[in-house]
Amino acid sequence: MARKTDRPAYRCSECGWSTAKWLGRCPECHAWGTVEEVGGVPAVRTAPAARVASPALPIGQVDGAQVTARGTGVPELDRVLGGGLVPGAVVLLAGEPGVGKSTLLLDVAAKAASPHHRTLYVTGEESAAQVRLRADRIGAIHDHLYLAAETDLGAVLGQLDAVKPSLLILDSVQTVASAEIDGAPGGVAQVREVAGALIRASKERDMATLLVGHVTKDGAIAGPRLLEHLVDVVLQFEGDRHARLRLVRGVKNRYGATDEVGCFELHDEGITSLADPSGLFLTRRDEPVPGTCLTVTLEGRRPLVAEVQSLTVASQIPSPRRTTSGLETSRVSMMLAVLEQRGQIAALGKNDIYTATVGGVRLSEPAADLAVALALASAASDTPLPKNLVAIGEVGLAGEVRRVTGVQRRLAEAARLGFTQALVPADSGDAPRGMRVREVADIGEALRVLPGRPPAREAESRGREEVRR
Repeated sequence: MARKTDRPAYRCSECGWSTAKWLGRCPECHAWGTVEEVGGVPAVRTAPAARVASPALPIGQVDGAQVTARGTGVPELDRVLGGGLVPGAVVLLAGEPGVGKSTLLLDVAAKAASPHHRTLYVTGEESAAQVRLRADRIGAIHDHLYLAAETDLGAVLGQLDAVKPSLLILDSVQTVASAEIDGAPGGVAQVREVAGALIRASKERDMATLLVGHVTKDGAIAGPRLLEHLVDVVLQFEGDRHARLRLVRGVKNRYGATDEVGCFELHDEGITSLADPSGLFLTRRDEPVPGTCLTVTLEGRRPLVAEVQSLTVASQIPSPRRTTSGLETSRVSMMLAVLEQRGQIAALGKNDIYTATVGGVRLSEPAADLAVALALASAASDTPLPKNLVAIGEVGLAGEVRRVTGVQRRLAEAARLGFTQALVPADSGDAPRGMRVREVADIGEALRVLPGRPPAREAESRGREEVRR
């Protein structure tokens, strides 16, 4: 006899959230019109106690050697993973189409393969011949790298039995479906079943698994949020398709930190790790140019020196243009208002103003405020800033320069690259050896580094300037 149900059940087709009543908007993912009826809610049953297969042990007796990470051969990816791939770990790599996910994972597949560690690359989006062409182009050919084109979950599990790999790469989880589950590939039920089956196989075989995930137009990982909870590591692959830089950012990591960032350069021959990516964000020139200022941003715990450029021209239309690239438009507008009101720089409101970063890097943290303000002031006065100067600090609406985190790491990176002068907020600590660091309290004092501005009082300059020999 069929089990009696109390009431119908509803589930969100976007995130998998379930409820006993219909709602027009899902409370979990806030999508409209996605809650659909899926059947009845069975009466609550209590599971009886079962025999324990493996008894609980004191935590000190648990063998931790089973989760020792093995390097992938790609240093920047190992940096984000916390040393490498742990046997049995399941990693979800998500990113926009065309950003380079398949290229990166094919390179990982070839470098991680060895006589004792086979790698199986399963593609559900391309044919095996198409993947082979990419492998030839980037040099990802290895005798122990196996390739299969499958879209059926049963066939993928059969490939695991045949190859017995130490590393499985599935591109992508939204293209594989199970014949036992209703629904099209990529649906909530299919993604849940495919991910669950592969996670069970990974844990049973001590096999590391890399899953490629699609993203929505908002940048979120497509499919149910349950997928992110099931996997061990979630990585976000970012980058502008018109620039060479690619970033792998840790979102969730059960085996390491989540504030690490890996930097890569995508080119015609494939993708390579960038141990020192600051050179991509700088323009090499002999003499300083008006409208440019350097800053040091933190991507996770990694300091990167970046360049901010600004250009102001007389506007030919009643409403002047405000164009930004790589910077937040709202913060640039705030810096314009602060410069005009607190910095006594007139006529900014009547000019077309363009601000951008070099190399496609995005500067979203407030620590870049001071560099943006100085670049705008330099462009407005057509006066270059001193050579080898970096500016670090958040600027408030009252014109004050506020402290930011990681000033010592930022200054150490700037000194390593040969910069000798820095503007920082007050009470930022000691200066690196050989670097002249000037502490500024407000935007007016910071603008005095521009030639032609009124000099600061001698006592203030002497009190806020520090040089370590």
